[in-house]
Amino acid sequence: MRTHYPRTPHLPWSPGAAADDVRAAGFGGPAGCEVVVTEKLDGENTTLYADGLHARSLDSGHHPSRAWVKGLQSRIGAGIPAGWRVCGENLYARHSLPYEDLDSWFYGFSVWDGEHCLDWDRTVSFLHGLGVPTPRVLWRGVFDERALRRLRLDTTRQEGYVVRTVASFTRADFGRCVAKWVRGGHVQTDTHWMYAQVVPNGLGPQAPLWAVRSGSEPDAAQLTAALGPEPAPGSGAGPIVQGAGPVLAGDGPVLSGVEPVVAEVAGRLDASGRTGEARLAGVLAALLHRAPRARIGARLAAGPLGMPLARRVADLVGLHPYLQRPFPDEGRRAGLVRMALAADLGVLHALAGATAAGDPEARECVEWSALFAEEAGLLGPDPLGPLRTGLRDALGGLGADAADRCWAQAREAFGGGGVRTAEEAVAATWRWRDGRFPRLVQLCGPSGSGKSTYARSLPGVAAYISLDDLRAARGSRADQRANADVLREGLDRLDAALAAAAATGGTVVWDATSLTEQQRGLAGAVARRRDALVTQAVVLVEEAELVRRNAVRSHPVPAEVLATQLHRFSPPYPGSGTAHRIRYIGAGGTVEDTAGSIGAPTRTASAGAAAGAGAGAGVAVAVGEDG
Repeated sequence: MRTHYPRTPHLPWSPGAAADDVRAAGFGGPAGCEVVVTEKLDGENTTLYADGLHARSLDSGHHPSRAWVKGLQSRIGAGIPAGWRVCGENLYARHSLPYEDLDSWFYGFSVWDGEHCLDWDRTVSFLHGLGVPTPRVLWRGVFDERALRRLRLDTTRQEGYVVRTVASFTRADFGRCVAKWVRGGHVQTDTHWMYAQVVPNGLGPQAPLWAVRSGSEPDAAQLTAALGPEPAPGSGAGPIVQGAGPVLAGDGPVLSGVEPVVAEVAGRLDASGRTGEARLAGVLAALLHRAPRARIGARLAAGPLGMPLARRVADLVGLHPYLQRPFPDEGRRAGLVRMALAADLGVLHALAGATAAGDPEARECVEWSALFAEEAGLLGPDPLGPLRTGLRDALGGLGADAADRCWAQAREAFGGGGVRTAEEAVAATWRWRDGRFPRLVQLCGPSGSGKSTYARSLPGVAAYISLDDLRAARGSRADQRANADVLREGLDRLDAALAAAAATGGTVVWDATSLTEQQRGLAGAVARRRDALVTQAVVLVEEAELVRRNAVRSHPVPAEVLATQLHRFSPPYPGSGTAHRIRYIGAGGTVEDTAGSIGAPTRTASAGAAAGAGAGAGVAVAVGEDG
């Protein structure tokens, strides 16, 4: 069944309301409700279904500006459930406003299940899963007319804004839950856009990324350009794609052997039904599969991807070779469950299979691993989701630390086959529910990355053990000759501090570079003896920024030492066994991603409130739910 999009009423203070427009007189419906304000885009209202589309008019016919969005519908239609519809703006043709920096020629703004509009957060999640961007959020909070009236737009570049309730609503309540503000004199042309020559709006640098998310054939050169410019010469960092000079969008040769791998991975992901972020992560991992993993995470996190997607791409690059090697079957399930915490196993096997094409033995290992994972029910997008959700619901009254400690125990038992259901996981994790265990925050990252600055801002820390401080107490923090003695003293202090913190549930910080799994394992072994909850705070800062910071530090390390650290740095994988959870710290010194937490607090209008929760553990609460 086809359904036209309702007419959106104008806010009382909207200067663009014409005589025949619908007005939201008083607009008192959202009073006391949380609303979100998004930019109103100047395009053609369009509705997509699983099996077709139409513009605002149900019988809208062919127009050249609709050809591209028809192609989009053909790619993403399979992901739209029967009875659902995606409403958005077709921005291919220029109307009254020219756009030069669009992420896509289609932006979605609402998703409907029959007569019910999904809540805003679910809308964004669903659309991004399809590979469809959403309009920019200008404001969010409890409805406040004065705050909305104070919003200022550049009306030479912006048409207006739309206000809607964050909560879901029915079609019958549309006029009480949605309203718009439109600039005065919006239509400034004599000829209607449909009868004028079609002039496409301009796409921005991130458009190739959104195209891959939505199922387009990836272009390796355009994707390389979309990842952002390389650091300036002399910064200490070379091109992220190894083996050749910079690849310019649409010009010049792509690395030999990369483009076929990218195409094959895309095909494998399409066959497995992967879209959105999962598809983009796999394609970018194929593009960058020869680059150093640590460099990928820091470099991409500083660019347009952000930390969550950047570290997933890096983990795919680092983990996929393990699937190409023989592995004992008796430990395979546990190993795959650990990998599932770091990566989508369907994407990981697609990457491993594509890069093993020329090696029959490696290809056979990947195929056997995929068969095993499929039979174990681990190849889906979130194989641990039901276990995590059931356990989280059952432990809803626990604090974040106790719940995460139970989740870590449940994952381990699930990997070993001792736990299959959430009910069994609840029974198996009883000993951690009282929270009476010490907490260890283990810092990981090269010198100058900001580890100490982050850690010293944590509240509720009972003991702080810094190897640099121990060296300084011996005469010089730069003196590396007594490293063995310093490490031994540090581990002894750590053991004593964790023992003292056991009764109170206090937090101990271990401040060292902890660059490798072996180094992390030394403190980890002490933590295991004391049954501590281990949180690794991994700082990912790109090389050029580290070089700059080191030059202005009060205690800089020699350039060759920093270079050696960067070469050795191997960030921990989620599920690796040396930590129960991981916090990823960006160049700004704040937590930008998490892994190993059972869930997150409900998002509120105050980001600070979410970040402050769980401060007693000495770490920030997860901003998102992750394995």
